[in-house]
Amino acid sequence: MRASKPILLVEDDEVDKMTIERAFTDLKVNIQLVPTYDGEEALDYLRSRENKKPCFILLDWNMPKMNGAEFLTIIKADNKLKKIPVVIHSTSSTREDINKSFELGAAGYMVKSQDYEESMNTIRAIDRYWTLCEQPPNGE
Repeated sequence: MRASKPILLVEDDEVDKMTIERAFTDLKVNIQLVPTYDGEEALDYLRSRENKKPCFILLDWNMPKMNGAEFLTIIKADNKLKKIPVVIHSTSSTREDINKSFELGAAGYMVKSQDYEESMNTIRAIDRYWTLCEQPPNGE
C-alpha cells in the first residue's frame, strides 16, 4: 500500500520545496514527504537501513553537488534502488533534458510552474497517478 511509504523530495530551492509542501497540505495528500536538498543527501537517505524506501522520488533536475542526471544514473545502476520510480520536477523544459531523463530511467517529467494553482494541478496529477499505480512490495 502506497500510503505506508514516504515520497522522497529532492529539491535544492527552498521556495519550490515550500510550494510542494504547501500543495501537499492543501490537497490533503496523506503521505509523508521527506525533503532532501540534493542528490548526495537523497542517496544517503536511500542507502540508510533506518529509512523506509519511498514509493517514488520527486526529483529536481538542476541541483548543486549532484544533478538529476547524475542521481538517476547512480540509482538506476543500484539493484536495491533501481525499481523506485523517479518523477522529474524541473524548471527546465528543454527537449534535451526531457529526453535525457527518460533515457536514464525517469518515470515522468513535469515542468514546474510559477503559478500556484498550476503547481497544485501538477501535484494533484502526480498524487493521483501514484495512488493508482501498482508497485513491487517493499521497494523490490
